[in-house]
Amino acid sequence: MPGKFFVDSEKPNALVTGASRGIGKAIAHVLAAEGYDLILTCKSSIGELEKFAEELSEKYGISVCAERVDMSSSSDVRELFEGITDLDLLVNNAGISHIGLLQDMTDDEWDEVMGTNLSSAFYTCRAAIPLMLKNKSGRILNISSVWGNVGASLETAYSASKGGINAFTKALAKELAPSGIAVNALACGVVDTDMNNAFSDEDMQALKNEIPMGRITTPEEVASQALLIIKSPVYMTGQIITIDGGWT
Repeated sequence: MPGKFFVDSEKPNALVTGASRGIGKAIAHVLAAEGYDLILTCKSSIGELEKFAEELSEKYGISVCAERVDMSSSSDVRELFEGITDLDLLVNNAGISHIGLLQDMTDDEWDEVMGTNLSSAFYTCRAAIPLMLKNKSGRILNISSVWGNVGASLETAYSASKGGINAFTKALAKELAPSGIAVNALACGVVDTDMNNAFSDEDMQALKNEIPMGRITTPEEVASQALLIIKSPVYMTGQIITIDGGWT
């Protein structure tokens, strides 16, 4: 990893985790268009992420660093933050799903879901908070799911991890509000991402039939909503904003 990020930059800056595809990639794009310098992370698709970072940098005239980081690893996150001297915005988007009966789930599968979806937010927030405290300002946005609000059959671990993110968001918001740092979460419904590849065409159509809007949402729509939250007054904190087409 490079030595330092955002050195002497006058632009706003952000760290977006899980940014090689889907929601994270779309959020990175809207932030780049807003003039943010960016650090983007992924666990495995570093080639794709480096190409995307180069495209954003050339198009918007910003600094974009692509880093391979296992966000479920405390040591990986600590190493990443050793090079970050300033941070205005943290977007915790890294996440994985697991579909199946809880009774069939292994310890390793449970730990992977919790590590990637929940522990990662702890690791990044713990490291980011001191950087924001020194300026008495900052934004943290956690990408959650409607299953964190209501739970889903066959997705117990995923639901638990996102429910944890929601509670984490509300508690941390109270902790950081006196310092002018807003912490919110965006709970998504079904989004057109690779995470849904496990569903058959019939399953996806059944989901669409349940959603009042009659369709699933796009990463770009989620990113637009994320930007509205980021640009909202700092007084809006501790909120779990849902974007699901009226589904839940």
